[in-house]
Amino acid sequence: MKSKLIVTGLALAALFAAPLAANAADLGVRPAYKAPAYVAPAVFSWSGFYIGINGGYGFGKSDWTGAVPVSLDPKGWLFGPTIGYNLQTGSWVWGVEGDWDWSSQKQSKGCAGNTCTFDDQWFATLRGRIGYSGWSSVMPYFTGGAAFASEKAQNSAGGITTDTRVGWTVGAGVEYALWSSWSVKLEYLYADLGKFSCPTCVPGPGADQVSFKNNIVRAGINYRF
Repeated sequence: MKSKLIVTGLALAALFAAPLAANAADLGVRPAYKAPAYVAPAVFSWSGFYIGINGGYGFGKSDWTGAVPVSLDPKGWLFGPTIGYNLQTGSWVWGVEGDWDWSSQKQSKGCAGNTCTFDDQWFATLRGRIGYSGWSSVMPYFTGGAAFASEKAQNSAGGITTDTRVGWTVGAGVEYALWSSWSVKLEYLYADLGKFSCPTCVPGPGADQVSFKNNIVRAGINYRF
């Protein structure tokens, strides 16, 4: 009888031990953790055509030579469209950009009992750009090329000359990409438009020459295709 009880007890123990062992095995073997797949961030590209608008302020200097020299400081706002193209190679961005701005730069000053006036009616450029995009969405750049302007010099005594000038410009700026297609920029340009002749602008004898140099600070927004 005693042996039967022992055998029965062992059988019951084995019956209950089997599921417990199975559960223990399940608890002991856990699936390995799998990290989410790495997705490389999209690399921003400055390449492509773009159009935009720009606006800013100009601080100019116009010197008139002659019997009674005159120096004027025409200041005013500029605003107009921009068009350009960029090609990015690695971290470097090579581009060409053109713009045309209406200008309100103007000043009048007394000269030998009369009034002399210089008026920059519009200003335009065609420039190359070299930028560095090592910070992805931020691109500082240098720029330089040709500058164009329509200038008017006038004396209240009756002398007036309007001339379309061609000169040169250099500058620097920084452009920041807001999204994949939009960007904003801030830049400074220095422009030298040379001299033109205005025989009746300055009273008295002598060869009268009117020069114009300009400093421009402006901002812009571009849309890239």
